[in-house]
This record gives sequence, C-alpha cells and structure tokens, in this order.
Amino acid sequence: MSGQPRPELLPTVDELMLARRVATGAAPADLIVRGGRVLAVHTGELLERDVVVSGRHIAAVTPLGRMSAGPDTVELDAAGLHVVPTFIDAHLHIEYTMLTPGELARLTVPRGTVCVLTDPDCMANVAGTAGMDVMRTTGTPLRIFEQVSPTTPVVPGLERGGAVIPEAAVLERLAEPTSVTLGESSPFDESRVAAERYLTALRHGRRITGHTARLSGEPLWSYLAAGVGDDHNAATADEALERIRLGAMLTLMAGSMNDNTAAVFADLDRVRPAFGHICFCADDKHVLDLATEGHIDHHVRAAIAAGVPVADAYRMASWNAALYYRIDQLVGAVIPARLADLAIIGDLAAVRPDLVVVGGEVVAENGRALFANTDEIPAWTRETVRIADDFGPDRLAVAARDPAARTAWVQAMEMYDGYFKRAFHVELPVVDGLVQPDVERDVLKIAVVDRHHGDGLTGVGFVRGFTLRSGALAISTNCTNANVVAVGTSDADLVAAVLALRELGGGFVAVADGAVLAAVALPVGGLMSDAPFERTRDALAAAQDAAVALGCAIRSPYLVLSFVGLAVVPDLGLTELGLVDAGAQRFTDVVLDVRESGVTCRCPSHGYPVHALMDPSTGDGGLGQRAP
Repeated sequence: MSGQPRPELLPTVDELMLARRVATGAAPADLIVRGGRVLAVHTGELLERDVVVSGRHIAAVTPLGRMSAGPDTVELDAAGLHVVPTFIDAHLHIEYTMLTPGELARLTVPRGTVCVLTDPDCMANVAGTAGMDVMRTTGTPLRIFEQVSPTTPVVPGLERGGAVIPEAAVLERLAEPTSVTLGESSPFDESRVAAERYLTALRHGRRITGHTARLSGEPLWSYLAAGVGDDHNAATADEALERIRLGAMLTLMAGSMNDNTAAVFADLDRVRPAFGHICFCADDKHVLDLATEGHIDHHVRAAIAAGVPVADAYRMASWNAALYYRIDQLVGAVIPARLADLAIIGDLAAVRPDLVVVGGEVVAENGRALFANTDEIPAWTRETVRIADDFGPDRLAVAARDPAARTAWVQAMEMYDGYFKRAFHVELPVVDGLVQPDVERDVLKIAVVDRHHGDGLTGVGFVRGFTLRSGALAISTNCTNANVVAVGTSDADLVAAVLALRELGGGFVAVADGAVLAAVALPVGGLMSDAPFERTRDALAAAQDAAVALGCAIRSPYLVLSFVGLAVVPDLGLTELGLVDAGAQRFTDVVLDVRESGVTCRCPSHGYPVHALMDPSTGDGGLGQRAP
C-alpha cells in the first residue's frame, strides 16, 4: 500500500512533540481561537471551546480560558461565532472552473472550500502527465489531492485527443503521495486492462471514483463489482439510495449544469439514515456560478434549506469526505493533530465565513482572500489550439444517402439534465445533396473539430436543446479530449466561430453573421484563463448574455456544449471521428437508411414517452410522417 496521501501535511516528529507540550500549556501556542462554538463532527454538538494551534496543526480543543497566551501568541475572538472545519470538494475538474488552481483559490478559499479532490482529465488530454502536474500545483492555501485520470484519451479508438498516457504511467501515478483516488472511468469498460487498473488502485489504498451515468440495475451492479466506491451522478433520492445501499459513497453534485441537492433531499425521511454516506462535490462548475452561487458553501446552504440538520450538513461538507477518502488524519475535523484549517462563521445557515484559517494562518476575511496568486503559468501551456489552415464549410458537409432526395432521416441527440443526451430520429431537409439543420424545430448542426494535430479532422452531427435562432457558439473545452465544439444555425457561422477560437487561442465565442459578439479567452491549455478570476467572471457573463441574444435558453450553454462529445454518457457522443453509441461503445450512423435496424433511438414512435420531441402539429418526430 502507498499509505497516507500527502504525508508532508502530517506533523513532523518535532512538530508532534511540540504540539504535545502546547496541549498541556508547557509551551506557548502560536494561535488560539477563543470563545467560539466548535462543531464536534463526531457527535454533532456545538461546544463552547478554545482551539489551540501549534504551527500548522491543532494541539488541543479546550474549555474556555484554560490555556494562557504566550508573548507571541495570536488570539482570535470568536465569541458569538462558530468554528467549523473547512470544506472538501470530493470531485472537481478544476479546468471547468475556467481558472488555474491559484486563481480558483482566490475565489473559493474565502468561501470556506480549502481542499479539492481533482481529476485533471482535460489537461491530461492536452499535455499528458505534465498537464496533470500543472493541475495539482499551487503555492496558495488551496489543498489539492489528485484523482488520477484512468485513460487518456478516455475511449481510445473512438477519439484521438491530444495526448496518450501509457497505462504504466497511470499505475505509477496511483502510488504517488499526491494521489487519493483513481479518477472516474467509463462504466462500459469491462476490459482486463481496466480490471488490473482498479486492482492496482485498491492495492495502493486508493478509492476508485465512479461515474455511473445514472445507470441502474445490472449495469450499476457490474460497475460497483469492479471496486468502484463512489458516484456523483445520482440525481434523485431513489438513485442515491440504490447506490448507498450497495456501499457507495454519494458525492452529491451541484455544478453549473445540474444541481442534485434539492432532488436528493426531497425525500428526507428516506435519505436520513444515509447521511453519513453523503459528501459534496461540484464536478463541473464555472467561475461565474462559483462567484455568484458559491462552492461547497452552496451545498451546505441548500442542504440546510431542504431540512438537513445543520451538523449533518457540515459533516457532509467535511468529515464524511475526509473519512471516506482516507485523509481524515489530515483534515475534516476541528480536533487535535489535524491541520488547523478552520472556518469561523456567524450564521451557520448562511455559510459566509468571517475568517478562514489554513494551516494556522488567517488567509481570508469577510469573503476576501488575504493572499495573492503568484503561481507561474508554464509557457508550454499556451498556443495549444491548432486548427487546420484550410478549415472551411466542406469540413461540415453531411451528405444524404440519396443526393436527389428532398429529406433525409438522421440520428440526432437532445441535451437534457446537463450533459446527458437522449437519442432520437428526425427527418431533415436536403439541399444539393447535403443534409441541413432545421432551426425552427431546434435541430442544429454540431461539429467536433480536432484542435491538437492541425489536420482539421471533424465529426459532424445534429443536436437539439440549444434553441439558437441565429449564429453559432464554439468552445475549445470539449470533455475530455479538449477539442473544439461548435453548434450553430449555418455553416458560415460555424466556420467563423471555429476560426475565432483559433485566433483567441482557446476559450468560448458567440458569433452571428460572421462577427464575434462575445469571447472568453482561455489560453492556458485552451481550457483556463490567465487573468484574475474577476475578469474571467465578467467575460463569461457577457458571453452568456450573447448566447441568450442568439436565442439560447439553456443554463450554462458553453459548459453544456463542452459535454456533447463525451462518449461515455448515454445515449450518444460525438468525437472528431464520428457519432458514438455510448452504450455499445461503437460508431453509429448520422444519416440513416430508414429501413435499417440496430441504431439507437428514443423517439416517440419507438415507444418512449419523450413527448417533447414530437412535432406539435403532427404528434410525431418527423416532417409529417412517423419514423419507421
């Protein structure tokens, strides 16, 4: 076994010996937080106590006034306030915050989230293990534990991505002290290689992070049988309980595309016995939502608002995650020998820290960071968006099977619940032998464009859910292969959006009539900003307003667009190589022979109650006639 993750955070022998003397008053404390009501996570009590700190660690939690201050002791008055452990995000892709780790720290540490478990799969796809290293490195107070990305690219053979990480490198990384879990892997991968990877993680004492894609029954049982131990996809109380009953830790997700807290806690009486098996994660949450809504502090507020007792909500935000992920000797509780990572809060239901202490130092006050982000960004992380010089409309052509036909049946996908995709068949117009989008029925053309190799390889399909009436949106943050994705109403604007991203060096753009309406520059790996989070936040707000002006009605459209290509979330995915049946893990046709079988379809005429896909005038999924 590899042992304790991040062992450098444990006390040294000298620190441990000094802490014992501080705990008895034989040596002066470095910090005493006096008079607060301290949350005892093991009992759920709020106790009036002083927290005595020696160096980086808590030496003692004592009755009020028991310990005298030394001449150099810093004393914080917490009378009338509460002292709780800082928060843990149990699963976060930092790249989708749009911020580098250091800039994320400036935003989120003042809100109380100090520890993140992060799967750097997007930077892994851009720059291999060097990219992964960037995502676990910061000189700020943010504590980062790595969830080792299991496969890069995620589905070899169905996508190329920008880097290939050998299996041996993944296995070696699991043994490294910064690693805490094996990152989320495809629930459809039943290969021997995957089984050996799972077993290696378990032998090193690492948990296996799950991504169940809301599977149920036998597929879920099979996934958990591999040793997968947690899941962040459960979106209802029933789904949560199904997983928890089988021993999985529920990492309850509230991100920019979906927030499952209210739905899971809606049936509180049924979920209550499982409170000890729930922790919190953001998964994919961008800078604007982090700044306006919050990070793990948002989960705590939402849980309390849903009726979860205050102590339980705070345990879900700290101790439950620390205990499950085997970092409880470091963080997660205000108890001796743990890091002095404390949030001092007035109103526990409001969850707005007055002070945040990390490693015995005050690092934030009243929502403002008291530290600077001085992390250096490696030069090689820039200029990673390489689009073919001759990229043009011909790359976006979708040929009908019959060039003389006026319409063609295609297999398309509808976005729902954030990044999930429902397959359906729809009849689209054909002009000069090429299949066209149908803007009136919100069936738009979508393209995934290789941006790593510069050869212009492009996969094209059709999608419903973005509701654009004109123009196009494009991003360079496709999950997880970090390709360019563009959705739009015309080939001309799709091309303009892709080329605008090339000039920008990566990010988000909104385009209409060939002109850029708004842009968010993400030059670091084509995934993250190099600007202060305030500027990135404001740029994203303007870009989302531009998307609305084009007709887009969905929440976080650029982030949702980043997940159309994910080929391990049902029903379909689109990569630079083509349309993928996610369940079967194979390519499938976009343009259909209406008599062929064996394709994925969940349109109404195939027996699924997806009435939202029906044409309101005919009650079917096509142009006046039913699909076969």
